[in-house]
Amino acid sequence: MVAPPDNDVLWARALHVKHNGSPALCGVSLGVREGEILAVGGPRGSGKTTLLQCLSGLLPAEQGEIWFNSVPVHTMGPLVRERLRRDRFGWIDPAPVLVPELNAWENAALPLMLRGVGRRRAKTTAMEWLERLDIGGCARKRPYALLQAERQRVAIARALAPAPTVLFADEPTAPLHRADRAHVLRTLTTAARSHGITVVLATHDTDTAALADRTVSLLDGRRVNTVHLPPVAETEGRAACSLSA
Repeated sequence: MVAPPDNDVLWARALHVKHNGSPALCGVSLGVREGEILAVGGPRGSGKTTLLQCLSGLLPAEQGEIWFNSVPVHTMGPLVRERLRRDRFGWIDPAPVLVPELNAWENAALPLMLRGVGRRRAKTTAMEWLERLDIGGCARKRPYALLQAERQRVAIARALAPAPTVLFADEPTAPLHRADRAHVLRTLTTAARSHGITVVLATHDTDTAALADRTVSLLDGRRVNTVHLPPVAETEGRAACSLSA
């Protein structure tokens, strides 16, 4: 077992994952430095979401190593990984998943309250993020009364509110119009830099990737050296691991 570099908050070596027998990751290795915004690019089916799920401890890799702050995630049990995700990581899905019984500020404050933060303090922090994302006026609305783009902003506020060590963002602006994307991405990247949050961002959009400090690209579950990836068919990502990158 090889220890990761000291300046890498996340480090992965030779990750292999299969979905229903088809290769999703084929020997992917990478390091993410503390405070870095790293974009993971590639077409649909290239393994971007799978890589983020592995790095965050959500999906155990079948082979390979994952380290967070020099602690091996790949040897953790399910409960320890769950606690790691709750206490140190944030996650943004391509489509917002909110608790329907809670209003917008309660949804945004939920991770803080799960960590034991008092309701008043959690509400103050959640409201600050909702305001920064221009949806403070929606704070008392429940998810069914919000537009899709508003729900996604609530989900982003929820991920940022607890100031995670690492934020995993899987196509975070997918439901937003282009004008909204620019504002939300600026808010996300500015917040990350001001709070020292490391961001791993999966995207197929070159404008989104351009906001990152560095980009790594995937194709058919392998790292490739170019960010200008060729178009692929709907069956992308199902190629065998023996396929050359």
